[in-house]
Amino acid sequence: MEEKYSRFLEKVGKFVPKNALYTDEIRRFAWGTDAGFYRLVPKIVIRSSNEKEVSKILEAASKFDVPVTFRAAGTSLSGQAVSDSVLIVAGKNWERYMVSEDASEITLEPGIVGARVNAILKPYGRKFGPDPASIGSCMVGGIVMNNASGMSCGTHANSDKELESVRMVFADGTVLDTGDEASREAFRASHPDFIKGIEELRDGILADKDLSERIRYKYSIKNVTGLNIFPFIRFEDPFDIIAHLLVGSEGTLAFMSQVTMKTLPLPSKEASAMVYFGTIREAAEAVVALKKEIDPAVLDAAELLDKRSLASVDDPMLNEYPDKDLTALLLRVTGADQTDLDANIGKLSEVLRRFAVLNDAEGNSFIFSSDPAITGNYWAIRSGIFPSVGGMRREGTTCLIEDIAFHIEDLPDATEDLSALLDRHGYDDSCIYGHALEGNFHFIINQSFDSEAEVRRYEAMIRDVAEMVVGKYDGSLKAEHGTGRNMAPFVKYEWGEKAFGIMKRVKELFDPHGLLNPGVIFNDDPECFLKNFKALPVLKPWADDSKAVEPELAEIYKKLNKCIECGFCEVNCLSCGFTLSSRTRIATQREITALRELPDPTASEQTRLRTLEKEYSYAGEQTCAGDGLCSTSCPMDINVADLTHQLRRVNMPAGSFGHGFWNFVAGHYAGVKSGLRGALRMATAGETVLGDLAMSGLCRWLHNAIRIPLWTPATPEAYNIPKSLRALVSSAAVGHDGASVVEAATEPARLGSLSKRPDSQASEAATEPAGLGSLSKRPDSQASEAATEPAGLGSLSKRPDSQASEAATEPAGLGSLSMSLDSQTSEAATGTPTVRKVVYFPSCINQMMGLPKHHHAVDKPLVEEMVSLLGKAGYEVIFPENMSSLCCGTIWESKGMPEIADRKTAELEEALWQASEQGRYPVLCDQSPCLHRMEHKIKKMRLYEPSEFILGFLTDRLDFHQTDTPVAIHLTCSMRLMHKTGKMLELARMCSTNVIVPEGVGCCGFAGDKGMTHPELNKYALRKLKAQVKGVPVGYSNSRTCEIGLATNSGIPYVSIAYLVNRCTTAKNV
Repeated sequence: MEEKYSRFLEKVGKFVPKNALYTDEIRRFAWGTDAGFYRLVPKIVIRSSNEKEVSKILEAASKFDVPVTFRAAGTSLSGQAVSDSVLIVAGKNWERYMVSEDASEITLEPGIVGARVNAILKPYGRKFGPDPASIGSCMVGGIVMNNASGMSCGTHANSDKELESVRMVFADGTVLDTGDEASREAFRASHPDFIKGIEELRDGILADKDLSERIRYKYSIKNVTGLNIFPFIRFEDPFDIIAHLLVGSEGTLAFMSQVTMKTLPLPSKEASAMVYFGTIREAAEAVVALKKEIDPAVLDAAELLDKRSLASVDDPMLNEYPDKDLTALLLRVTGADQTDLDANIGKLSEVLRRFAVLNDAEGNSFIFSSDPAITGNYWAIRSGIFPSVGGMRREGTTCLIEDIAFHIEDLPDATEDLSALLDRHGYDDSCIYGHALEGNFHFIINQSFDSEAEVRRYEAMIRDVAEMVVGKYDGSLKAEHGTGRNMAPFVKYEWGEKAFGIMKRVKELFDPHGLLNPGVIFNDDPECFLKNFKALPVLKPWADDSKAVEPELAEIYKKLNKCIECGFCEVNCLSCGFTLSSRTRIATQREITALRELPDPTASEQTRLRTLEKEYSYAGEQTCAGDGLCSTSCPMDINVADLTHQLRRVNMPAGSFGHGFWNFVAGHYAGVKSGLRGALRMATAGETVLGDLAMSGLCRWLHNAIRIPLWTPATPEAYNIPKSLRALVSSAAVGHDGASVVEAATEPARLGSLSKRPDSQASEAATEPAGLGSLSKRPDSQASEAATEPAGLGSLSKRPDSQASEAATEPAGLGSLSMSLDSQTSEAATGTPTVRKVVYFPSCINQMMGLPKHHHAVDKPLVEEMVSLLGKAGYEVIFPENMSSLCCGTIWESKGMPEIADRKTAELEEALWQASEQGRYPVLCDQSPCLHRMEHKIKKMRLYEPSEFILGFLTDRLDFHQTDTPVAIHLTCSMRLMHKTGKMLELARMCSTNVIVPEGVGCCGFAGDKGMTHPELNKYALRKLKAQVKGVPVGYSNSRTCEIGLATNSGIPYVSIAYLVNRCTTAKNV
């Protein structure tokens, strides 16, 4: 490392925490990755946390002449967020915000994701102005510093138009708040020459009429080429000019630590439609007509998608018109109310009918819909076009996106010219799409840079695009994606010498030593856009190409190789910002692959390969939660957990000691579980002797010293399902000898949690206090769903009257586990179920773990609570045979042993098949992560987790009594992946009027056993939880492992949602 960097590092190391300074090989490489097609590897990465820290960092950078680059989410596309010097990240540590009293303004830090801003504003009936396609992952810092606009805000509501004021840190460390009078006056006093320079530039531009008109004309359409000099025309106050100069400056002028933006009202009504044309020109001509004839307040957006764009999302209209140059317009229209919306749709329809609009298979030319499911799908398709098209590229090529704009009257001709230009240069897999209403097109090409000829082909295409866009149409070479390195050599060509000179003068005023993001916007190298391209080498499951690849594994790697590193996944990656993210795991594995495949590597390359491989073990593999949530925000549905599982498989092959150990565990699972119970009993004994504090300290020391799994006071005691409960359930399920009715009331005292409640409790339940609110009935749709349960589930009928009467007299806290043998005989004779049964498979962990020693929220282990709840609703419980040996296989899947995992799943499937009488009865599993794998692998039975089963089968047999007590709900990764979070929330709201879903808490990070082996991951994932559940007595989930981590890091107990339902319900007379 150069001396100046060593001295800079020594200086900032005095005030930046050690864990926020990265100089290791793997994280420097990882943070050199953004969504663009350039890569630079920084020498130092700093995860900044506050404005004061950034100010001191910039002071040190100025002192030691060290260039710095700022970055938020890393979704920029033109090379403006990568650096080979110092990279300052202002992401997940910068998420504070404040909404004004009337919600007309919102003040934001740069690390808040754009979609979250809209979620914050939605309850106020407001929204954020800019709406880029990447709004689900990009952050406010990038949105403002790129002057992002998007699909519906055009030039009238982009970042520049909506900005009110800014807090910024200058290159010398000075802080200015343009919205604070005291700060303005202090800055005026400390930087008089700076203010004078701004005022002189303003006055000079206004005095030059031709230049003023040129600036107005250039900004009449979207334009982010070069620095934003429009403020000199729009504002007189120098501080307003300073604030708006920052917009679109891409980190070349100052650091933005806070911004205040105006908000916009949400439309009362809106509808969307896909309208298809036979050629791209016809679609463009329709846009011109719509732009001229329809009020912009009515037509919110008109997005164009060409044939290749439509092909990337498998649009079915391609089958209807295979021989046409099919092009679609995605339109969104708004209205004050339904009548107004209908009228506006009519106006649009009149314009559209003048064009040759194509009909769909049903004969419809277009249908405007307000159905959120339909319109949401339309706009999700549009938002995902870039990565979707990128996913279609030939393996090993790089996906590039360019961004241009034309004046609307030029759109039809320019569209044809652009299409012909791409064909002329041999980009036959390119696509054109974008914000047609604003004359703004994106075009995507898939480019190889593995030969000089390919590089020169790309160069020729870019130079021809510049000539067409600027020379022929006087449009914008960059409309919203930023100049970056990509268009830096062409800024002067587009703007001319005079305007470009003003931009350079602004740069000199803000950054006199050229230390802020050098090489971006201003670059003296005319070929800088042809350097530092990012390679995307092909990932392979095995280093040995001759090794067989199973079809499922081949499909996984086919998907992984579609990744274009856009970063959409990172918003759902819990380790992003902690170690590596889902995006940078793929990027790093690609780099490792490239180094391994070098034909004649140098000594330094060999050293770098060994370093990356070694550092990846912890940062990439061990701290990957493997939850799969990354796939939910990836347009290509790429699950990086699959990559992690395969790497573990490679590192623990069949025949290795580790593989042999886990194979032994699978074959002796009941014994292993008994052993684990013994370990839990030892831990409980230690806790009893030492107390929580001393025991926790000892366990932390042992964990740090020899890496034994970490025990915490939230760790449950050992548990084994009592034989008496097993016998009770078994006799209730299979009794047929005419013996007397088996009742829960006859259970021995050791199962006191299953006995009837004392009279006082029964009385209390009968006279539920007013604070519990009124009965919450199930929605009609659900009642209907339960009523029409498929025959494969046995078409379970209501219990006979005798049983209903018995249930009616059962104390509400328990319910009945009894079963009339007469009804069994009747069922056997007729073949039609007259009683309700369910196969209950308690997960491994709930078979082994009960409650923590000092747990006061509930009084019995989950298995007993679940049986109690089911009995209350009149369900007879069937346990599968040899339950202690059964497992869903998730443990082995996560360890990279799919063959063992599949073997365990097959064993479980057979046991459930027999217990359910070949699928006659539903199967309930109390652990959602287990059910996720079971649903994926077991197809011949209906499987349920607790929320779904309770809603679908129990609610018509239970009366719900809402409580006003707040409850915290944790939505597990598996519930999100199975799209069942709505069911859990619905159930929770039937029980409580005050349901809290903590913000910014996704995967809990416990990840099976990682909460014990790598508790730092669990702690990082839940860093925002404790403050949000303060005052909440109990939290609820449906995963025991998650609940351990949640309790450890929140300070409140977490238990299964079954406890909440049991607490808030009484048996209904049926």
